[in-house]
Amino acid sequence: MIEGRKVVVVLPAYNAERTLERTVRELSRDIVDDIILVDDASRDNTAALGRSLGLHTLVHRQNLGYGGNQKTCYAEALARGADIVVMLHPDYQYDPRLVPSMAWLIASDVYDVVLGSRIIGNGALRGGMPRYKYVSNRMLTMVQNTLLAEKLSEYHTGYRAFSRKVLETLPLEANSNDFVFDNQMLGQIFYFGFRVGEVSCPTRYQAESSSINFSRSCTYGLGVLQTSLLYRLARMRLATPPIYDPRSARLLQHDRLVSRLLPEEGLPSPSPSEP
Repeated sequence: MIEGRKVVVVLPAYNAERTLERTVRELSRDIVDDIILVDDASRDNTAALGRSLGLHTLVHRQNLGYGGNQKTCYAEALARGADIVVMLHPDYQYDPRLVPSMAWLIASDVYDVVLGSRIIGNGALRGGMPRYKYVSNRMLTMVQNTLLAEKLSEYHTGYRAFSRKVLETLPLEANSNDFVFDNQMLGQIFYFGFRVGEVSCPTRYQAESSSINFSRSCTYGLGVLQTSLLYRLARMRLATPPIYDPRSARLLQHDRLVSRLLPEEGLPSPSPSEP
């Protein structure tokens, strides 16, 4: 807890058994009040390991995709009383020791959103990011900075911290369930006027780290361009895309998430006041 604010780390997981324990071990329990693992119908023992580590573990009935996993993560974090939510991949690609710094920047009301950037300080290349991914990252970021009139070092990091207000405001249910969810969310964050900061984050690209193949990367890149173009059209009031429409659906309440979860996991969460 920081400044009386509950800090919750969410781990959107798929086949993360080999890296989950290392990731959790490096989280500061002096700061982190709750850790939520959402297993997206993994084929390994991710969920069982999460429970053995004492994590609040939910399991999807079927694979919903990376974006669908995050929707469950954030809805559950809000239901459990989170004031600050940090999304961290459990594949040990990003450094868990940065959670306190990212959370403090939100708790101190400096930013509403904090991103762990792999690009600042050349951490991505030193950490083993494939060069074609690095070049694609830089090119897409340049285009997005132009279309969104912003100046981020990258739009594609999977390490992010949010205030509760951000997650309650954005129409996240309108977003894709696929990888482009992250990018759509950033577009929404800027569109709705939230403050965004970045911290330098060293990364590790290992055999166990998750990564999408070249074909999926191309699909993601096209989705990023569409997200940016829709943002510009919405700003110019030439269109009202659902992802930028404040009337679109926000996160589901916990009791409406039950259908997504395995029966033994689809139980109401305890209220934040309960032990």
